[in-house]
Amino acid sequence: MYEFKYHRPATVRQAANLLVRNEDAMLIAGGHTLVPVMKQRLASPAHLIDLSHIEGLDGIEMKGRSLAIGATAKHADVANSQVVGEAIPALAELAGMIGDPAVRHKGTIGGALANNDPTADYPAACLALGATIVTNKRRLKSYEFFQGLFSTALESDEIITRVMFPLPKKAAYQKFRNQASRYALVGVFIARRPSDVRVAVTGAGEGGVFRLTGFEEALKKSFKSKALDGLSVSADGLNNDLHGSAEYRAHLIGVLARRAVDAANGKA
Repeated sequence: MYEFKYHRPATVRQAANLLVRNEDAMLIAGGHTLVPVMKQRLASPAHLIDLSHIEGLDGIEMKGRSLAIGATAKHADVANSQVVGEAIPALAELAGMIGDPAVRHKGTIGGALANNDPTADYPAACLALGATIVTNKRRLKSYEFFQGLFSTALESDEIITRVMFPLPKKAAYQKFRNQASRYALVGVFIARRPSDVRVAVTGAGEGGVFRLTGFEEALKKSFKSKALDGLSVSADGLNNDLHGSAEYRAHLIGVLARRAVDAANGKA
């Protein structure tokens, strides 16, 4: 690695001020993305600002009819939280599928969202549940936040502080994982909300996470897996690589969507 200065702010305001004063600074929490990139010398920030010691930034609690998860909450915290398990069980299950135990005990929800890896799990949950990403400056709806491969609406001096998840009536996540990395080759999160149904797909799209409006319309009429009979997913715009063709991913999306509906309805 290159030489850098390490900062450990006590508050979000201090962290934001450090970002403003140091143009070449980068934030770190769990470090699962940034540290490997620095080791490969693909990134060489002169300043690292560690958010992991900011008190209260890892909290998990109910706020009205929404589940609030702090940005530095670790994947294992989300997976094992009684609050999450009771409010949105599908979200706890999703967190428990991320990586391996070492990853889950260091990686954070805020870091995962800020990185917006196209094969990450949380973006699908945010898009399907209609989450709001709260920063030190504003509140962003999930459809505003995700802007393409490894791209978000975050500004250079903006820090995610928490994520607000409205409670769904029913929800489930199904994932076909890469056996080596455990990232989603395809992941489908389905949420039946008070006013609509949302189906979000991760791992498959060339542009990152996306919604399946055709499936949503069918499930809004009847929230049963049979409602998806006869519907298919176009391979256009899907990833095509050594792990699977675009056609294979299109097929997986349909399979996982049906499984997710069954899981949301309590069927094995």
